[in-house]
Amino acid sequence: MKFVHLHTHSHYSLLDGLAKIDDLIAYAKELGMKALALTDHGNLYGAVEFYKKALKENIKPILGVEAYIVKGSRFEKQYQKNSGKNYFHLILLCENNTGWQNLIQLITKAHLEGFYYRPRIDKEILKQHSEGLIALSACPAGEIPQLILNNQLEEAEKTVKEYQEIFGKNNFFLELGYH
Repeated sequence: MKFVHLHTHSHYSLLDGLAKIDDLIAYAKELGMKALALTDHGNLYGAVEFYKKALKENIKPILGVEAYIVKGSRFEKQYQKNSGKNYFHLILLCENNTGWQNLIQLITKAHLEGFYYRPRIDKEILKQHSEGLIALSACPAGEIPQLILNNQLEEAEKTVKEYQEIFGKNNFFLELGYH
């Protein structure tokens, strides 16, 4: 089994990604990758294009998103001075069609109910729509990486267990980045 990227941004990750879908797929094919995930920031704009083009090149498309998850409620839309960021990153990948349907619900509600500078979700809505999804702890902007970076190891462990309860032990993973 070759390496598979499960955290990939395209030009649909506004102000963050540069790669076009065609270029991502061509490079994955050149490297002999059998699968590739698309996890743009807060949106699914490239999902259909990515899915169709990846299948055409015999690459398994893994649909996902790098979601913005808030500390409190997605309905809170008030800036609190000196509170730092009130959201974290969380990678959500579709395991099956149920996961796809749940991801659509999450991103739609993030835009309609949680939008405050970014399309945000919270753990309440995540619990309601976690079936069929696989979650990764995300980049250094994720909740668990932030707790670890701030030397809050007990809180990080508690948060890992919370995500395992939401997604199931076999559907939550700590993301590692090679630097």
